[in-house]
Amino acid sequence: MTRKQRRLTLVGGSVGVLAVAVGLVLYAMSGSIVFFNSPSDIVEKHPGPSTRIRLGGLVKPGSLERGTDLRIKFDVTDGKSDVPVRYQGVVPDLFREGQGVVAEGTLGGDGTFNADTVLAKHDERYMPKEVVDALKKSGRWQEGETK
Repeated sequence: MTRKQRRLTLVGGSVGVLAVAVGLVLYAMSGSIVFFNSPSDIVEKHPGPSTRIRLGGLVKPGSLERGTDLRIKFDVTDGKSDVPVRYQGVVPDLFREGQGVVAEGTLGGDGTFNADTVLAKHDERYMPKEVVDALKKSGRWQEGETK
């Protein structure tokens, strides 16, 4: 085998190994690339209790309960399913019932989402594109809706 053939073999093998590594990384990340999961996704997928996820949807009207020590309980809905959420901390000023929300945390064994971060929309017209898409998919979104 000549020097040129050995070099081509080494380069070809390296490119092959790199392609396999990239493929494995992309496959491993395929389930976590989404910005958030809707309540229907959570009900269908049943993620494990130690799996960190983002839950997005609307704060269900009538479900908000404020307790002591900045404890808050509310339900997140996408129109099809509801997921109860528990959070302890200060929520954004614009957080209220009927508004878009994305919460980060883990799902407990009882089906309650234990959030450690709660994000609300930043002005009266903005809603994350992913939340709008999920609401359109569930049939709860109407074009021009600004509530």
